[in-house]
Amino acid sequence: MALAAVRARVLRSLSRSPLAARRCGGSAHLPPGVYGAWQERAARDPAAFWADAARGALRWDSPFHTAREAAPAGAGARWFLGGRLNVSVNCLDQHVEKSPDRVALIWERDEPGTAVHVTYRELLDLTCRLANTLKKYGIQKGDKVAIYMSVSPLSVAAMLACARIGAVHTVVFAGFSAESLAGRIMDSECKAVITYNQGVRGGRIVELKMTVDEAVKNCPSVKHVFVAQRTDNKTQMGDLDVPLEEEMAKAASVCTPESMDSEDMLFMLYTSGSTGKPKGIVHTQAGYLLYAALTHKYVFDYQQGDVFGCVADIGWITGHSYVVYGPLCNGGTTVLFESTPVYPDPGRYWEMVQRLKINQFYGAPTAIRLLLNYGDKWVKKYDRSSLKTLGSVGEPINNEAWQWFYHVVGEGRCTLVDTWWQTETGGICIAPRPSEEKADIIPAMAMRPFFGIFPVLMDEDGKVLEGNDVSGALCITQPWPGLARTIYRDHQRFVDTYFKAYPGYYFTGDGAYRTKEGYYQITGRMDDVINISGHRLGTAEIEDAMADHPDVPETAVIGYPHEIKGEGAFAFVVLKEQTARIDHVKEELKTIVATKIAKYAVPDHILVVKRLPKTRSGKIMRRLLRKVVTEQSSNMGDVTTLDDPSVVTEILDAYQKYKKEKSSS
Repeated sequence: MALAAVRARVLRSLSRSPLAARRCGGSAHLPPGVYGAWQERAARDPAAFWADAARGALRWDSPFHTAREAAPAGAGARWFLGGRLNVSVNCLDQHVEKSPDRVALIWERDEPGTAVHVTYRELLDLTCRLANTLKKYGIQKGDKVAIYMSVSPLSVAAMLACARIGAVHTVVFAGFSAESLAGRIMDSECKAVITYNQGVRGGRIVELKMTVDEAVKNCPSVKHVFVAQRTDNKTQMGDLDVPLEEEMAKAASVCTPESMDSEDMLFMLYTSGSTGKPKGIVHTQAGYLLYAALTHKYVFDYQQGDVFGCVADIGWITGHSYVVYGPLCNGGTTVLFESTPVYPDPGRYWEMVQRLKINQFYGAPTAIRLLLNYGDKWVKKYDRSSLKTLGSVGEPINNEAWQWFYHVVGEGRCTLVDTWWQTETGGICIAPRPSEEKADIIPAMAMRPFFGIFPVLMDEDGKVLEGNDVSGALCITQPWPGLARTIYRDHQRFVDTYFKAYPGYYFTGDGAYRTKEGYYQITGRMDDVINISGHRLGTAEIEDAMADHPDVPETAVIGYPHEIKGEGAFAFVVLKEQTARIDHVKEELKTIVATKIAKYAVPDHILVVKRLPKTRSGKIMRRLLRKVVTEQSSNMGDVTTLDDPSVVTEILDAYQKYKKEKSSS
């Protein structure tokens, strides 16, 4: 009898949409046995699984007739054919109907203590006025609009306004140079740009309008530049410029949403490619929104009434999926973080957690490592009892940072999810949660595939590696709704990049290890793999080992040509404090790597630097380090995406000094 009851409960769970409870704010907790059952159903009948999810989670204007249509070689499968909907209605109108005064956005402005709360009703009003302004100036369905703004309610409204009228937005991170911005505008053929006069970040003014002015000189497709005021400083207005707030004040507060086909383009987001030319990754309406909402709910166990704090910028996919679209589709309250982790001091995140009572905190390992360097006092100064879930995104988190995040920030009581995904995947693909109730979480490991994600590891001959305790190229066997459809204007590049290396599989470009228990650990980019004397080794593995040293908060390892071994490892390390025992630390690092991995993995060179070259989003630009070591410093390429380009000269000087010392000894 008990067995029959369990079977009935599982069957009920299989027959319902995983998201059926979302609209009424149901719990994200999974009943016992359901994680495995949903995963099994997604494998057995993926079309039916995702069809149920889409019917339960999204508001449709017209129902779809076909859940999935396969594509040649798996590249660009189409979902929910015949269905029509509007993304902004799913993110705004449906919640305004039920809870208009629920807080949608908490704008954590650069100056602490000046947060602005925006309700769903207010955000819908902003969105409709902005949408009507775009329409007044000739922007219509299918037109491309660049958004070059700092994180704010207006930048979110700009994204949703495009979605409302069927325009395609391409958000460009507001730290990119005029040249980078122009390249993206030209490639995407944008008809308009939305920007601020200036941005504010870390107590500093960032010139946005001036950058846009420089960029659009070379962009004949741009007919209008909509300029909003983030600061009181006056800005020079030209022939293309439209004062955005003035026009919005005159616009109607109701805008009829455009009914969009499931597979119409929602947005493009540019991501760097191995060739150096950024790729315009295309995401579509229904599939992307469904996957962002589903992963937001279940990976973070988001419950109605929670305050979700993802500190990413909207210029990156993390900001799209987990600041804007996922939380708002779920009717959540989402934080917009405008500042930096160390402004005005290294307690900024945790003071914000205390003041806003944040329940889920999602950030990058590079920020965690930075804050770890300042010690525990800045964390313990503030009450973090509201936190329930911590998340890590952007790169594999090393063990020391994971332990500090879990034990110090989360006080050993918060679930910590190390998430693996990409711009191309649309949302989280591998993470410790969801899972069976109270399932183990292994430190610094992504672990479990999300519903409908079926990873495989491939060997160098393109064969699937069976069993556990194996390493290989990480691929995914079948498409899911959140997967990008193409690269804008270059579908062949899309096929070649993601589906050619292992035909029939999506190749992630990452290497992974499947543990003895069958869990997945990401070992780093395959193009960050070094072949030392025939041994293939991910640089992330060496970095992770070295980061276990108590005096080393950050490392970056690159491969360089070695006349005997083929390739060798060169490590750049940052020390917590300037110390006289540098040589001693270097020897300890070599011992750690030899012990944790193998003697062949020990770097031939370890260079201590004050800091590593990072983009504004916190990613280490290893290609610059490679150019330093391979004596190509005269051809560094574009360094304008760095948080501080002067770091390049700093590292070059340190390297030249190191070379002299080596040659003299």
